[in-house]
Amino acid sequence: MKVIIAGAGSVGRSIARELSSKSHDITLIDKETQAMRVASVPDVDWLLGDACDPQALAEAGIEDCDVIVAATGDDKANLVTSMLSKLVYGVPRVIARINNPRNEWLFDENWGVDVPVSTPRIMTSLVEEAVSEGDLVRMTSFHRSGTSLYQTHLTDSAPVVGMSIGEVILPAGAVVTAIVRDGTPLNAERDLTLEGGDQILLLLSEEAEVDLDLIGQLMGADVTEQE
Repeated sequence: MKVIIAGAGSVGRSIARELSSKSHDITLIDKETQAMRVASVPDVDWLLGDACDPQALAEAGIEDCDVIVAATGDDKANLVTSMLSKLVYGVPRVIARINNPRNEWLFDENWGVDVPVSTPRIMTSLVEEAVSEGDLVRMTSFHRSGTSLYQTHLTDSAPVVGMSIGEVILPAGAVVTAIVRDGTPLNAERDLTLEGGDQILLLLSEEAEVDLDLIGQLMGADVTEQE
């Protein structure tokens, strides 16, 4: 797989190192001379250039690129790189780093972004998951499919406790995907009885998210939306 990574900072280099170890064809591009730390990731191609410049992208081989990762520390640069990659060159998969959570609304298909990655949001999800007993928390969104993964820990008084999964009537587009009980993942079989303390993982379509409050009531959970 041919991957171009825009931004040779610590994030870009780490991604390049991991992908190159799996035999992918990687090119790192950065406009700053001091970022050309070739010895830190010697098994990839390095290019001194501006990923916001179509000529530099062409030199990096974007016409044959399968995935581009816009991983600079500048949200404006990541957006421009994403737009050029998707709308001009038709790169199949565009992944963009979001540095400032206030800019998240921009990182969508209108700017050519298939997968926006916000480190602050991911960290917020992990914190919320750690203290979320009685809360229904969105963990991540899958932008290509338009679905989101939610989780909650059932309290002993949750309405669904004592019911089998097959007896739980959820809105259309909402599916229980797995149960984690005492640290052990369990398949969401229809005859599995839910117990207090179970961690429930649910996959919701965009349409099902309209009924979040209802789903929260069924799970005995308050809905926690990330800002």
